Amino acid sequence: MSARKPCFVISPIGEAGSEIRKRADQVLKHVIEPAVAACGFEAIRADKMSEPGMITSQVIQHIVDDPLVVADLTGSNPNVFYELAIRHAIRKPLVQVIQKGDKIPFDVAGMRTIPVDHKDLDSVDEARVEIEKQVRSIESKSPEEIDSPITVSIELQALRQSDNPEQRSLAEFVSAVGDLRSDIAGIEKRLSEPHKLFPQELLMELFERQVMRSKESEMIVREMRHLALEVQKRLPEDKESQMLASRLEEITMMLRRRA
Repeated sequence: MSARKPCFVISPIGEAGSEIRKRADQVLKHVIEPAVAACGFEAIRADKMSEPGMITSQVIQHIVDDPLVVADLTGSNPNVFYELAIRHAIRKPLVQVIQKGDKIPFDVAGMRTIPVDHKDLDSVDEARVEIEKQVRSIESKSPEEIDSPITVSIELQALRQSDNPEQRSLAEFVSAVGDLRSDIAGIEKRLSEPHKLFPQELLMELFERQVMRSKESEMIVREMRHLALEVQKRLPEDKESQMLASRLEEITMMLRRRA
C-alpha cells in the first residue's frame, strides 16, 4: 500500500478542553480526515505534529510544501487567515470549510467554501462528500488554473498596466465590481450591528423624546375627556347637541388609542 500524501489542516484550535478545541477535533475526525483519506491524503494539524523544532517554521513549511491544504475559516481566527494568505499566494490546491451559519469574510467570499454543522449528521456527510469532490477536481489543475484573492489582485494589476486598451478597460470593470461588493459588504455589516449604526446617546435621546411625547398626549386626552364631559353636562338635551357630544367623545377615544 502506497504512503498517503500529506494534507495540512489550517484551523482554529483553542486551548485544551475549550469549545473551540472540541469543535476543531470533531470536524477534523468526522469530516476532514475521512474525506481526504478517500482521496489518498493524510490530514495533519499543527497540534498533532510530533517533529522536533520550531512549530511556526514547521507550519509554514507544510503550508508551502504539502500538495493539499484544508482551511477551516470558522470564527475568523487571525492565525488561520495569516496561514491562508500564504497558501493563496503560492497557487496550490486548497479547500475551504466554515461552520454553517457563520458569515464568510468578504475577502474570501468569492472562493467556494463548504458549510458544515458538526452537530448535524446530514451536514457532516454532505460536507465530507463535497470536500472529496473539490479535492478530486482541484488535483488535476495546474497552478495557473488555481485562483485566489491574491492571484486575482496581481493579475488585475497586470491588466491595468497593459498596453492593450481593452485589457485596461476590463481591469477597471473588475475593480469597480470589487468596490461595489466591498460597499455592499460594508452596508450589510452596519445593518447587522444597529448599535454602531445609531450611537447609544442618540437612541436614548429619541427614546426620551418619545416618552415625553406620550406623556403630553396622555395629558391632552385626559383634558379632552374632561372637556367632553363638561360639554355634555351643559349642552341642551336636543338631538343635535347630543350628536355633537357623541362626536367629541369619539375624537377623545381616537386620541387615546393613538397616544
